[in-house]
Amino acid sequence: MSVRTTLFTAAALAAALTLTGCSSESGKETEAAQSITIEDQWVKAAPDGMSAAFAELVNSSDKDVRVVSATSPASARVELHEVVTGDGGTMTMRPKDGGFRVPANSSASLAPGGDHLMFMELAGPLLPGAETDVTLIYDDGSSSTFTAQIRDFSGNQENYDPNHGG
Repeated sequence: MSVRTTLFTAAALAAALTLTGCSSESGKETEAAQSITIEDQWVKAAPDGMSAAFAELVNSSDKDVRVVSATSPASARVELHEVVTGDGGTMTMRPKDGGFRVPANSSASLAPGGDHLMFMELAGPLLPGAETDVTLIYDDGSSSTFTAQIRDFSGNQENYDPNHGG
């Protein structure tokens, strides 16, 4: 084997290893976002204050995925909430510790009366028929953005407990 062939082989091997390293790192960063599909997404219409977003989160991977935060231009902040039954049967919504788990090869529902994205301090009225973007951030640091239609909905008037969770 000539020196030239040896150098060429070494350079090719180094390049392949470098690309493989970049590939796996890149794949790791986007794994959660690429495995989640958002379906049936919508946001509750509201003139001001607070609102909520709902959807079906479908995980096509063999690993659980966790949604740890969310953002939307429709509100100053978005919190991940759950609804629990408190003393006396009162339904209370509160921040959900640990976020939303989307099981491997399964789905998680964000629905009225259950887990949901709570829009806090709306930037303006959310009018029926309009749309807004929502970005989900996953525990691996990746994110995905979807567009949700704003709809009228009068149900689920839970109490709010801002002192729970984190």
